[in-house]
Amino acid sequence: MINLNLKQPLMLPAHQSNVVGSRLASWPSAAAVVSRRRGGGVSSSSSRSRSSRRHMRLPRISCSATEEVSGAVASVTVEQMLTVSATVEASPAIGQMYFQRALDDVRDLLGKTLLMELVSSELDAKTGLEKPRVTAFAHKTLREGHYEAEFKVPASFGPVGAVLVENEHHKEIFIREIKLVTGGDSSTAVTFDCNSWVHSKFDKPEKRIFFTLKSYLPSDTPKGLEDLRKKDLQELRGDGSGERKAFERVYDYDVYNDLGDPDKNPDHQRPILGGSKRFPYPRRCRTGRARTKRDPQMEKRDGHHYVPRDEQFSEVKQLTFGATTLRSGLHALLPAIRPMLVKKELRFPHFPAIDELYSDGIPLPAQTGLDAIRSVVPRVVKLVGDTTDHVLRFEVPEMIERDRFSWFKDEEFARQTIAGLNPLCIKLLTEFPIRSKLDPEVYGPAESAITKEILEKQMNCAMTVEQALAAKRLFILDYHDVFLPYVHRVRELPDTTLYGSRTVFFLTDLGTLLPLAIELTRPKSPTKPQWKRVFTHGPDATDAWLWKLAKAHVLTHDTGYHQLVSHWLRTHCCVEPYIIAANRQLSRLHPVYRLLHPHFRYTMEINALAREALINADGIIEESFWPGKYAMELCSVAYGATWQFDTEALPNDLVKRGLAVRRDDGELELTIKDYPYAHDGLMVWNSIRQWAADYVNVYYKSDEAVAADPELKAFWDEVRNVGHGDKKDEPWWPVLNTRDSLVETLTTIMWVTSAHHSAVNFGQYHFGGYFPNRPTTIRKNMPVEEGQDEEMKKFLTQPETTMLEMLPTQMQAIRVMTTLDILSSHSPDEEYMGSSRSRRGWRSPW
Repeated sequence: MINLNLKQPLMLPAHQSNVVGSRLASWPSAAAVVSRRRGGGVSSSSSRSRSSRRHMRLPRISCSATEEVSGAVASVTVEQMLTVSATVEASPAIGQMYFQRALDDVRDLLGKTLLMELVSSELDAKTGLEKPRVTAFAHKTLREGHYEAEFKVPASFGPVGAVLVENEHHKEIFIREIKLVTGGDSSTAVTFDCNSWVHSKFDKPEKRIFFTLKSYLPSDTPKGLEDLRKKDLQELRGDGSGERKAFERVYDYDVYNDLGDPDKNPDHQRPILGGSKRFPYPRRCRTGRARTKRDPQMEKRDGHHYVPRDEQFSEVKQLTFGATTLRSGLHALLPAIRPMLVKKELRFPHFPAIDELYSDGIPLPAQTGLDAIRSVVPRVVKLVGDTTDHVLRFEVPEMIERDRFSWFKDEEFARQTIAGLNPLCIKLLTEFPIRSKLDPEVYGPAESAITKEILEKQMNCAMTVEQALAAKRLFILDYHDVFLPYVHRVRELPDTTLYGSRTVFFLTDLGTLLPLAIELTRPKSPTKPQWKRVFTHGPDATDAWLWKLAKAHVLTHDTGYHQLVSHWLRTHCCVEPYIIAANRQLSRLHPVYRLLHPHFRYTMEINALAREALINADGIIEESFWPGKYAMELCSVAYGATWQFDTEALPNDLVKRGLAVRRDDGELELTIKDYPYAHDGLMVWNSIRQWAADYVNVYYKSDEAVAADPELKAFWDEVRNVGHGDKKDEPWWPVLNTRDSLVETLTTIMWVTSAHHSAVNFGQYHFGGYFPNRPTTIRKNMPVEEGQDEEMKKFLTQPETTMLEMLPTQMQAIRVMTTLDILSSHSPDEEYMGSSRSRRGWRSPW
């Protein structure tokens, strides 16, 4: 805040009194003569024509004349004008056309490219209207991206609460910050942390509004800013019509109706997600693109995937990292290696061939654009070139570098369920026998084939199942009911298969998990009965290899669920409604907006790119993960069956899964002591919660203040009723009417977008870069399933060949390895919790 609320009387000598007195009646017009504006002046708060900017109306100079008895003295009070200097740090858009840039350079030289208006936080005490704004052009300096302006500001102007900017370049410009200094005194510096793209006036005439860094609840908004606060929100909401333009900042909602492309290929028809009981789903940002010809409910995929301009990647991120390289990286890499892979279905002939991806690499044609590939996938793809040979080589994941055969071991298989890429799905086993909740008339008998005898044998008869249940030492990874309805449908797809699966673990005396049994189930069909079998790590080679194959199936299930639900659904898709609602209903002045905003960084852009290249029809997920074209449909079913806001909070999630219990003092006690995701996560959760509590208590002095906040209420109503409208009637939604409920809600959002997201994202190449550790698809059924006599013979002769034939093809593996590296890389410009710029919040880049 900058306070210019000063007045100083100007005393005139007696011999001037007659002159002053004779001009009192005409003083306003004389003021225009006295004030010669040099780059600064005052304008009315209403819109002005371009010509009026050349004749800025100055404020009326306050004056009064008083005659003493002696007639010797007359006094006049003239309002003092203060000099306020402004510096603007900015940068132009990349890719501006030459002639446009030349025109803008000329205008920069003339100092006519950035028009700035200072807005007072106060209303005029006499009229009750907004005080006239002070206007000046910012002149470009010799320093790149640096502009300066000088304002002549009335001392009675009051605190500057906002700066309006009109960009008169032909292209948008990115403004990092605006700094105001009064009278050359740097101690008065006030910084507007803009970090925003400002559109060209040739695209849109409305000026951009930047508010002071001081936050205000709606009821505390300075009177001079109330109208601007409402106007800015209205601009962000738009009118819900038309196709959105790339430079716009409009936030609105739509269903997921752009994943298919039936005009391109009838087989690319996909269900619309959201807005129906069959396929409930969160809402995405509306783009307003035209509809397809084959299906008027589907949106065309032509053109750009609009996201509001400030949600798009920074130029650093565009050039060095991220999901933008998803398209360019794969387009550069895959065509280069495709001639080397004679068939798309080519499998790895032996395990050393997999290792060669990391040692010898894949020979590439001499004409391959090595620099292009290296620029988009810098970490995973190691390109070695000399005069005769070009080789593509993948980086060895750290876990494989430490132990080449760790992925084969039961201990590592169990460890990764609580410390790996998807530590969110394991649950305490509380009931036995295990039963399915699905309709037995449709899917077959509900009873699990995992019996008491099987488990007790695998526990070396150390305790009974009843004792293990009572001691909380049995846990389950259950992908039975969620996947069973899709088994037959997925099996109709080429080169893939599916089972419903259950895996039971035992908590040993050492505090580590040991896998006891895996059940794989195929539901009944019109032609076949239900098939199910339990696999254990038996004493002979046949059982041992069948156990390894069963583990591969479970890992595939866990990998698909991780990518579709734990990662995409929970930390990207379900977060987008928070972002849209926050921007539509919470002013930039609102403290809650400023707390949450850094946590949302890049999410909408990444989500749009995912719709473009990852989760769309024939995208990377459909081509390389086992659900194929049913991937997003299955994700929708998981959302409807499992997602609820209150259990997105880590403590509630752990309690719900039986991985923690609440003690009488309210603290959590972990069921598995050595559970890194829970142990470390709770420390982060508690820090975030304390941070949120301290922050909320600064701005809200009572529970009544929370309940009375109209912007906060509108934000949360829109999250529930629109953004997650398919679940609006669920009873678990919190009501934001107390400080505690607000703190819990904010902590949950910040947790999901930071620590939860990091846990399921940044380890993707570490755990999946050696794809046998986490295969994304299995292409063959278990050889013991009925009607597979030839497969069983082959398995008994060469079991490792059966496993290799089950694993992804060479093309699938390379595509997934490249994708995982891109998605799990760190951005050079990301911010971390506790850093100086992120103390109002943080968001990881993916």
